[in-house]
Amino acid sequence: MKKIKYSEITPEIVYKKRRSFLKSLGYGLGSISLGSFSMINNSFANTNLNEPTSYEDITTYNNYYEFGTGKSDPYRKSQEFKTKPWTVRIEGEVETPIDLSMEEILSTFNSEERIQRLRCVEGWSMIIPWMGFSLSELLNKVKIKSAAKFVEFETVYDPEQMIGQRRPVLNWPYTEGLRLDEAMHPLTTVVTGLYGKTLPNQNGAPLRIFVPWKYGFKSAKAIVKIKLTKNMPVSSWMDASPREYGFYSNVNPKVNHPRWSQATERPINGDIFTPRIETLMFNGYGDEVAQLYSGMDLKKYF
Repeated sequence: MKKIKYSEITPEIVYKKRRSFLKSLGYGLGSISLGSFSMINNSFANTNLNEPTSYEDITTYNNYYEFGTGKSDPYRKSQEFKTKPWTVRIEGEVETPIDLSMEEILSTFNSEERIQRLRCVEGWSMIIPWMGFSLSELLNKVKIKSAAKFVEFETVYDPEQMIGQRRPVLNWPYTEGLRLDEAMHPLTTVVTGLYGKTLPNQNGAPLRIFVPWKYGFKSAKAIVKIKLTKNMPVSSWMDASPREYGFYSNVNPKVNHPRWSQATERPINGDIFTPRIETLMFNGYGDEVAQLYSGMDLKKYF
């Protein structure tokens, strides 16, 4: 299928009709890119995960501690956040560091529809129609040195606008990281929008990362720096509580959070009585990513 230009993004009503059509064909939505990635993972075909979460729920029920720790804080406190001008720097173990404006990014890379499943460590999940492109496309803009083994992401530090950064909830600015092969996997996405609309501030505007087989906190928002490194970066949540938040943070129902089970989850879609469902290994993306962890003890490297 051809990639869809950013200026030709599908409206929300078309997304919903397309989801119903796919449901009638028996396709699950464990991992679907309507651009270059194939329809896969029939695991969800017989669950209530076939329909995307409503735009209202996606944009009003968020974890984004830069704007506060409550689920409604990001929506309520980010509306005046300024995302223009915006520049992303790629540096570290690369031949030539570069700075790219959002205008350059949007004009260089074609965003495509990517229906992906967000699983949060607190036990809730959403199906989100992101607009984006593979992170590998962005990283291929620089010549990566052979010494590079990891990729570190850094969120903007702006406590004047991000009032949550005025409190030492985490060690600001927020940082996250991936192994290089994880970052280069085609499912690892640079997000530029959702539901055919510009990415809202509360969801990480103007640019965020999404790694669908990991818990949501691994997906850094409002990114200003991407750094290729030799050594494994220490992310903000690892620094805050290494017993609870490991570097990999792959969705694994057999590894409990120290304070609760990860065996089930509650899909968010406007109904507080939605029944909990079984959590799937790698969030249902095992066919695509399990080989990245061949031979690893995933309870030790949680």
